Amino acid sequence: MMKIIIGVKGTGKTKTLIEMINSALETSKGSVVCIEKGDNLRLTLNYNCRLINSDEYMINDAQSLYGFIAGLLASNHDITDLFIDATFRICNRDLEAFDKFVVEADSLAAKNDVNLVMTLSMPVENATDNIKKYL
Repeated sequence: MMKIIIGVKGTGKTKTLIEMINSALETSKGSVVCIEKGDNLRLTLNYNCRLINSDEYMINDAQSLYGFIAGLLASNHDITDLFIDATFRICNRDLEAFDKFVVEADSLAAKNDVNLVMTLSMPVENATDNIKKYL
């Protein structure tokens, strides 16, 4: 299952994401992972969540983010929930590449039976049809 939380800056996307992460930590029988740009969530999230700073791994476009996620899932079959904060920023705000990433990431999450939730900072009306499927 994939879900996208969309909205402009200040609409509570990250707060919603944190609540979803904490809920997943309570119910998951596996690993909960969160990828973010920077380390803003480091002090906010429960220590049981594996927090990954995309900057530390030079993830700066949609293709490298997809490859990183594929590598995570290939190396850890215990991941049940994957959260990505500031996904559009990590993907260098390239809408065409992000649109393709959404389809590929959904397929990858489904194949690996992983719940995938990501935040996207943009006005809802700017979302493509692919993106709108996951709102």
